[in-house]
Amino acid sequence: MIGRVVWFAAGAAAGAYGTVKARRAAYRLSGPGIIDQAAALGVGWRAFSADLREGMREREDAVVTKLDPAAIHLQIVTSEDQTG
Repeated sequence: MIGRVVWFAAGAAAGAYGTVKARRAAYRLSGPGIIDQAAALGVGWRAFSADLREGMREREDAVVTKLDPAAIHLQIVTSEDQTG
């Protein structure tokens, strides 16, 4: 009797898991799901680009400081700084 209850619970859990996975897959393949994924990709790309630019600026400052210690007071002006 206990074995049947265990198998029933395992089957119910597997069914619920499969249903959730199927719904998520169906949403990802629908029109709004593809739009959401594209938007998330754009947000991720912008965040990655911002981190990359920040790291490049830090590295440029480190190289300038290492090559010319008197240039600590100088600030590298980028096109973003000029327009912003």
